[in-house]
Amino acid sequence: MKTSTLSSFVASLAVVAALGTTAAHAEKTKFEFWYGLSGDLGERVQDACKKFNASQPDYEIVCTSQNSYDATLQNTIAAYRAKKHPAIAQIYDAGTLDMMLSKAFVPAKQLMADNGYKIDWSNYFPGIANYYATAAGELNSFPFNSSTAVFYYNVSAFEKAGVTGKPETWEDVAEAAKKLKAAGYECPLAFNFDTWPLIEQFSAIHDQPIATEGNGYKGLNAELVVNKTKVVDELKFFKKMQDEKLFVVKTKTLGMDTVPSFTSQTCQMVMSSIADHGTVGKTLPEGVKWDVAMLPVFKGTERKKSLVGGASLWVMAGRPDAEYKGAAAFLNFIAQPDMVEWWSTVTGYIPVTKTGFESMKKNGFYDKAPYKGREVAIESLTLTEPTDTTRGIRLGNFTQIRKELSTALEAIYMQNGDVQQELDKAVERSNVGLRRFEKTFSGVSIN
Repeated sequence: MKTSTLSSFVASLAVVAALGTTAAHAEKTKFEFWYGLSGDLGERVQDACKKFNASQPDYEIVCTSQNSYDATLQNTIAAYRAKKHPAIAQIYDAGTLDMMLSKAFVPAKQLMADNGYKIDWSNYFPGIANYYATAAGELNSFPFNSSTAVFYYNVSAFEKAGVTGKPETWEDVAEAAKKLKAAGYECPLAFNFDTWPLIEQFSAIHDQPIATEGNGYKGLNAELVVNKTKVVDELKFFKKMQDEKLFVVKTKTLGMDTVPSFTSQTCQMVMSSIADHGTVGKTLPEGVKWDVAMLPVFKGTERKKSLVGGASLWVMAGRPDAEYKGAAAFLNFIAQPDMVEWWSTVTGYIPVTKTGFESMKKNGFYDKAPYKGREVAIESLTLTEPTDTTRGIRLGNFTQIRKELSTALEAIYMQNGDVQQELDKAVERSNVGLRRFEKTFSGVSIN
């Protein structure tokens, strides 16, 4: 072989070797995901991240809990300003408007299209998707851990007290509570000051507005109106039941919150998220019969769909294109039917897509314990088409509004405050905050 030919051959081998070395040592694209879940649910998020990393060789998602929803929202905002933010952030329902107005995100549809994914956006349940969508129905973020409020009741206790049937109305609940009390149960129903089931969900299923302007969807000039709706009658009903010692306040501050009061059989009925279904099943002693139903309505009510709770995943603006490819791959991964079923199995959250739900039904997921009953949440969320009162809530400073209303509930049920007066004060304070928010974002479109 001639020297020149040999040199060329050796050079070619060197190039091939170099390319092989580069490919073999190519680093994965890392990107961050911040989330607000902690404890057991936080561990399940970590499991999802590990599954994604093991499923492909190109990307590595680094998942970090911020320990709470509030902290995740605040930390994400602060990190964005410092240009040290994650590619993906889990933001709870109350932070939706804040994220929309920040313009600090890449819309879901744009992200997936830019990275070659064809998504059937109509596959998302409207009752879930509309909470996170524009006025035109396009998703800003990806529904992730979705839930709704349901009614848990101890069937074994019902049977001992002579209560038959599933409680569908508050009149049914009151009758059951009286029989449970007569049978020796000291706490027929437990409740706390969480506004999500007691005010927000109640308003939706009773077709009552929470605020003007379509609960805020139509403009930043919305005003809270829960002091002028059936919420007043509901809270008075709860006060009457409390005075009769049929409904009992249970909070962490008092030593035991509502779900632990139910799983310990201290109390026999509670309102809580369907996401607690797994916890209830694991915690109640073997042999205790229990069930879930849609939240009760007052007799004569034409029931409407309930509101979705939980959080969605926002892809943040200002990250490198390579990270967006990884983010799109991750979001596509967790949307696959097998991952949807896995997520629902290990958490209690509900599937957010029609295909995911149908796949789980086909596989018999809802046919037997410990998962039987979780389909009630889907039924509740899809019962009717979304309207101005059932689409969702899109209010500025919504976290603070919840705090104001919760303070009113505490005053009513712990300090014997007047229902109307306490609600009026909470609404007045909340509306001051809404006007301040409107002024801050004057001229900004929420669509």
